[in-house]
Amino acid sequence: MIKAVLFDLDNTLIDFMRIKRLSCEAAIDAMIDAGLDIKREEAMEKLFKIYFEVGLEDHEIFQKFLKKEAKEIDYRILANAIVAYRNTREGHLTPYPHADYVLLKLKGKGLKLGIVTDAPKLKAWLRLMAMRLGNFFDVVVTFEDTKKLKPHAFPFKAALKKLGLKPAECLMVGDMPHRDIEGARKLGMKTCFAKYGNRNAKDVRADFIIDDIKQLLEIIK
Repeated sequence: MIKAVLFDLDNTLIDFMRIKRLSCEAAIDAMIDAGLDIKREEAMEKLFKIYFEVGLEDHEIFQKFLKKEAKEIDYRILANAIVAYRNTREGHLTPYPHADYVLLKLKGKGLKLGIVTDAPKLKAWLRLMAMRLGNFFDVVVTFEDTKKLKPHAFPFKAALKKLGLKPAECLMVGDMPHRDIEGARKLGMKTCFAKYGNRNAKDVRADFIIDDIKQLLEIIK
Protein backbone atom coordinates (compact mmCIF):
# COMPACT_ATOMS: atom_id res chain seq x y z
CA MET A 1 0.00 0.00 0.00
CA ILE A 2 1.34 3.41 -0.99
CA LYS A 3 1.73 5.67 2.05
CA ALA A 4 3.90 8.42 0.54
CA VAL A 5 4.59 10.10 -2.79
CA LEU A 6 8.06 11.48 -3.48
CA PHE A 7 8.61 14.03 -6.23
CA ASP A 8 11.56 15.31 -8.14
CA LEU A 9 11.36 19.12 -8.31
CA ASP A 10 12.62 20.52 -11.62
CA ASN A 11 10.61 19.45 -14.68
CA THR A 12 8.30 17.44 -12.42
CA LEU A 13 6.61 20.10 -10.31
CA ILE A 14 7.96 23.13 -12.21
CA ASP A 15 8.80 23.55 -15.89
CA PHE A 16 12.42 24.31 -15.08
CA MET A 17 13.89 24.31 -18.59
CA ARG A 18 11.19 26.61 -19.97
CA ILE A 19 11.85 29.09 -17.17
CA LYS A 20 15.62 28.74 -17.62
CA ARG A 21 15.42 29.44 -21.36
CA LEU A 22 13.07 32.42 -21.00
CA SER A 23 15.27 33.91 -18.26
CA CYS A 24 18.44 33.42 -20.30
CA GLU A 25 16.85 34.99 -23.37
CA ALA A 26 15.98 38.05 -21.28
CA ALA A 27 19.54 38.17 -19.91
CA ILE A 28 21.08 37.93 -23.39
CA ASP A 29 18.78 40.69 -24.69
CA ALA A 30 19.80 42.87 -21.74
CA MET A 31 23.51 42.29 -22.41
CA ILE A 32 23.09 43.17 -26.09
CA ASP A 33 21.15 46.31 -25.16
CA ALA A 34 23.99 47.24 -22.81
CA GLY A 35 26.55 47.00 -25.59
CA LEU A 36 27.62 43.37 -26.00
CA ASP A 37 28.29 42.73 -29.68
CA ILE A 38 26.80 39.31 -30.36
CA LYS A 39 23.75 37.86 -32.07
CA ARG A 40 21.02 36.52 -29.81
CA GLU A 41 20.90 32.98 -31.24
CA GLU A 42 24.68 32.65 -31.15
CA ALA A 43 24.78 33.92 -27.56
CA MET A 44 22.11 31.46 -26.40
CA GLU A 45 23.95 28.56 -28.00
CA LYS A 46 27.25 29.54 -26.36
CA LEU A 47 25.64 30.24 -22.99
CA PHE A 48 23.96 26.83 -22.82
CA LYS A 49 27.15 25.14 -23.94
CA ILE A 50 28.78 26.57 -20.82
CA TYR A 51 25.76 25.58 -18.73
CA PHE A 52 26.03 21.97 -19.84
CA GLU A 53 29.73 21.99 -18.96
CA VAL A 54 29.46 23.53 -15.48
CA GLY A 55 25.88 22.65 -14.48
CA LEU A 56 22.51 24.37 -14.80
CA GLU A 57 22.67 25.67 -11.22
CA ASP A 58 25.94 27.59 -11.68
CA HIS A 59 25.54 31.00 -10.04
CA GLU A 60 28.37 32.68 -11.96
CA ILE A 61 27.28 31.64 -15.43
CA PHE A 62 27.14 35.17 -16.85
CA GLN A 63 30.61 36.01 -15.51
CA LYS A 64 31.97 32.92 -17.25
CA PHE A 65 30.09 33.76 -20.43
CA LEU A 66 31.41 37.33 -20.52
CA LYS A 67 34.98 36.26 -19.80
CA LYS A 68 34.81 33.88 -22.72
CA GLU A 69 33.12 36.26 -25.16
CA ALA A 70 34.46 39.68 -24.17
CA LYS A 71 37.68 38.55 -22.42
CA GLU A 72 36.72 40.68 -19.44
CA ILE A 73 33.71 41.48 -17.29
CA ASP A 74 31.93 44.74 -17.91
CA TYR A 75 29.90 45.08 -14.72
CA ARG A 76 27.29 47.29 -16.36
CA ILE A 77 26.58 44.50 -18.85
CA LEU A 78 26.75 41.85 -16.11
CA ALA A 79 24.34 43.70 -13.85
CA ASN A 80 21.88 44.17 -16.73
CA ALA A 81 21.97 40.43 -17.39
CA ILE A 82 21.46 39.41 -13.76
CA VAL A 83 18.57 41.84 -13.20
CA ALA A 84 16.81 40.73 -16.40
CA TYR A 85 17.35 37.06 -15.57
CA ARG A 86 15.98 37.38 -12.03
CA ASN A 87 12.98 39.48 -13.02
CA THR A 88 11.99 37.06 -15.77
CA ARG A 89 12.54 33.98 -13.61
CA GLU A 90 10.42 35.37 -10.78
CA GLY A 91 7.66 36.29 -13.20
CA HIS A 92 7.49 32.77 -14.65
CA LEU A 93 8.16 30.65 -11.56
CA THR A 94 4.89 28.77 -11.35
CA PRO A 95 4.07 25.07 -10.91
CA TYR A 96 2.82 22.86 -13.71
CA PRO A 97 -0.95 23.09 -14.23
CA HIS A 98 -2.90 21.12 -11.59
CA ALA A 99 0.21 20.58 -9.38
CA ASP A 100 -1.13 22.41 -6.33
CA TYR A 101 -4.55 20.77 -6.75
CA VAL A 102 -2.98 17.30 -6.92
CA LEU A 103 -0.81 17.91 -3.85
CA LEU A 104 -3.83 19.11 -1.90
CA LYS A 105 -5.84 16.04 -2.89
CA LEU A 106 -2.98 13.68 -1.99
CA LYS A 107 -2.61 15.30 1.43
CA GLY A 108 -6.36 14.96 1.86
CA LYS A 109 -6.00 11.21 1.36
CA GLY A 110 -3.60 11.10 4.32
CA LEU A 111 -0.49 10.50 2.22
CA LYS A 112 2.94 11.78 3.18
CA LEU A 113 4.63 13.94 0.53
CA GLY A 114 8.30 14.49 -0.12
CA ILE A 115 10.84 16.03 -2.48
CA VAL A 116 14.05 14.30 -3.59
CA THR A 117 16.06 16.72 -5.71
CA ASP A 118 19.63 17.25 -6.86
CA ALA A 119 19.14 21.01 -6.55
CA PRO A 120 21.02 22.97 -3.85
CA LYS A 121 19.05 23.32 -0.62
CA LEU A 122 18.45 27.08 -0.71
CA LYS A 123 17.46 27.12 -4.38
CA ALA A 124 15.07 24.21 -3.88
CA TRP A 125 13.36 25.91 -0.96
CA LEU A 126 13.21 29.27 -2.73
CA ARG A 127 11.46 27.63 -5.68
CA LEU A 128 9.03 25.77 -3.46
CA MET A 129 8.11 28.80 -1.39
CA ALA A 130 7.88 31.09 -4.42
CA MET A 131 5.30 28.68 -5.85
CA ARG A 132 3.59 28.38 -2.45
CA LEU A 133 4.12 24.63 -2.44
CA GLY A 134 6.62 24.28 0.41
CA ASN A 135 4.10 23.61 3.16
CA PHE A 136 2.71 20.54 1.39
CA PHE A 137 5.86 18.50 2.00
CA ASP A 138 6.78 16.42 5.02
CA VAL A 139 10.39 16.00 3.86
CA VAL A 140 12.64 17.76 1.37
CA VAL A 141 15.95 16.06 0.52
CA THR A 142 18.45 18.17 -1.44
CA PHE A 143 22.03 17.68 -2.58
CA GLU A 144 23.51 19.01 0.68
CA ASP A 145 21.67 16.41 2.73
CA THR A 146 23.62 13.45 1.32
CA LYS A 147 26.29 14.96 -0.98
CA LYS A 148 25.16 12.40 -3.55
CA LEU A 149 23.23 12.85 -6.77
CA LYS A 150 20.48 10.56 -7.97
CA PRO A 151 20.44 7.68 -8.95
CA HIS A 152 22.65 7.05 -5.89
CA ALA A 153 20.63 5.34 -3.18
CA PHE A 154 21.50 7.84 -0.42
CA PRO A 155 18.99 10.61 -1.39
CA PHE A 156 16.12 8.12 -1.59
CA LYS A 157 17.16 6.40 1.64
CA ALA A 158 17.34 9.75 3.41
CA ALA A 159 13.74 10.49 2.46
CA LEU A 160 12.60 7.02 3.54
CA LYS A 161 14.36 7.37 6.88
CA LYS A 162 12.76 10.74 7.61
CA LEU A 163 9.34 9.40 6.66
CA GLY A 164 9.82 6.16 8.58
CA LEU A 165 8.62 4.10 5.63
CA LYS A 166 9.77 1.12 3.57
CA PRO A 167 10.57 1.46 -0.16
CA ALA A 168 7.50 -0.53 -1.20
CA GLU A 169 5.31 2.00 0.62
CA CYS A 170 6.51 4.90 -1.56
CA LEU A 171 5.87 6.07 -5.11
CA MET A 172 8.62 8.15 -6.77
CA VAL A 173 7.55 10.63 -9.47
CA GLY A 174 10.21 12.13 -11.74
CA ASP A 175 11.14 13.18 -15.26
CA MET A 176 14.62 11.61 -15.49
CA PRO A 177 14.52 7.87 -16.31
CA HIS A 178 18.07 7.16 -15.18
CA ARG A 179 18.17 9.35 -12.08
CA ASP A 180 14.62 9.31 -10.75
CA ILE A 181 13.08 6.13 -12.06
CA GLU A 182 16.01 3.70 -12.04
CA GLY A 183 17.36 5.01 -8.75
CA ALA A 184 14.03 4.54 -6.96
CA ARG A 185 13.22 1.25 -8.69
CA LYS A 186 16.47 -0.36 -7.57
CA LEU A 187 15.50 0.32 -3.96
CA GLY A 188 12.11 -1.29 -4.43
CA MET A 189 9.94 1.80 -4.75
CA LYS A 190 7.03 2.08 -7.13
CA THR A 191 7.86 4.55 -9.91
CA CYS A 192 5.98 7.04 -12.06
CA PHE A 193 7.57 8.72 -15.07
CA ALA A 194 6.49 12.35 -15.57
CA LYS A 195 6.49 12.29 -19.36
CA TYR A 196 5.17 15.86 -19.52
CA GLY A 197 8.56 17.01 -18.18
CA ASN A 198 10.68 14.98 -20.59
CA ARG A 199 9.13 14.25 -23.96
CA ASN A 200 12.38 12.94 -25.47
CA ALA A 201 12.87 9.93 -23.20
CA LYS A 202 12.29 6.50 -24.71
CA ASP A 203 11.95 2.94 -23.39
CA VAL A 204 11.30 4.08 -19.84
CA ARG A 205 10.91 1.25 -17.32
CA ALA A 206 8.42 2.68 -14.85
CA ASP A 207 5.34 1.27 -13.16
CA PHE A 208 3.31 4.22 -14.43
CA ILE A 209 3.73 6.90 -17.10
CA ILE A 210 1.72 10.12 -16.96
CA ASP A 211 1.21 12.99 -19.43
CA ASP A 212 -0.36 15.25 -16.81
CA ILE A 213 0.34 15.39 -13.09
CA LYS A 214 -3.41 15.15 -12.48
CA GLN A 215 -3.25 11.49 -13.58
CA LEU A 216 -1.59 10.71 -10.25
CA LEU A 217 -5.01 10.85 -8.66
CA GLU A 218 -6.13 7.95 -10.84
CA ILE A 219 -3.05 5.93 -9.87
CA ILE A 220 -3.52 6.55 -6.15
CA LYS A 221 -7.10 5.80 -5.20
